[in-house]
Amino acid sequence: MIPNQIKIIEVILESENKPPPTFKIGTENDWLVEWRKVTENDKKLPILKGDVSKETFPFLMRTRNGWYIDPDPLHYKARKMITPAVILIISTLFLRAITPVIDEISFIGPILNALNYSVRIGQLDYPVFLFLAFPIFISPMFFRMTANMKDIKRQNVLIKNPINPPEITIQKEDNKVIISKLKTPKGLDIKRARIQVGIAVPERRMILESQGKKEGEQTIPGMSTALPERRITTGEELGTGVGESTPMTVAHRRVMMLEPMRVLDSGEWLDIQNERNIEDEIVLHGPSKLWPGSIYSGLIAVHWELIMEFINNEGTRMKWVRPLKMENYHHRIEIEKLPVKSGRLELSDY
Repeated sequence: MIPNQIKIIEVILESENKPPPTFKIGTENDWLVEWRKVTENDKKLPILKGDVSKETFPFLMRTRNGWYIDPDPLHYKARKMITPAVILIISTLFLRAITPVIDEISFIGPILNALNYSVRIGQLDYPVFLFLAFPIFISPMFFRMTANMKDIKRQNVLIKNPINPPEITIQKEDNKVIISKLKTPKGLDIKRARIQVGIAVPERRMILESQGKKEGEQTIPGMSTALPERRITTGEELGTGVGESTPMTVAHRRVMMLEPMRVLDSGEWLDIQNERNIEDEIVLHGPSKLWPGSIYSGLIAVHWELIMEFINNEGTRMKWVRPLKMENYHHRIEIEKLPVKSGRLELSDY
């Protein structure tokens, strides 16, 4: 949570492939991702072996490729209600506790006594105002349960009725993509599109090796033990996630909700007209800051993707995602701020 109190991890990555151009995103006093050349001062750094490629890694093709549904808006509303609900329940308990102390105050005491009137249920007495505060306190949980049931229903519908991908022709240029032809599937209205770039979570094996750890030993702070079951989301499999990153998902070979990238920057959304066949060129620009091209390694993976937003006949908002292979520049790239996003889907901008 406080990056300047965490030690920077530095390693030497050996690979048979050519390394990408150097880049630095962030600062040493904040979150930082840097790829640079080896110097004389790096002789004592641990050496890791791994692949460096321009091709999208398989786990990203499984988790960030195809159709995804947006979580129900109730998830976001439930999370926003948690803070006021907790404040309300604590305030009512506090008023219950201080009522005897200020009972003698003429204008406050009678009001508190009225609110503090108790109702006996069984062998216990319950203050009246708790009957008002407690339902509000637990309402976020009911909202989340309702939203999860709606999400599961929509995921099952998508599984039973798979949707063909849009027919699309793409031309990639420096920090932009030109779509010359787009044909959307029947029953879906396209709303908008953009391109975005982020940095994927490092591989668990590489993180452990960088810290001199082995699987099965005590993990480093911030990591959990490895999960024995199949992949759910990137953070859960790698052990770097804290809690859920997505709402409840169904048991399926691929996740039906788009897991947020912890580091993400994007171009502006471009609104697209509601037509099934679009012949005019659509130009999508990348982030305002110039990012490196596609780079994939076990430690640092810079991932580009095209994301399109659709709405089906039932009003469900959906996204279609396609990885992009963007070329690297020949010069060094520096970005002052590493754009860190929320790890929760309902709070993140994907």
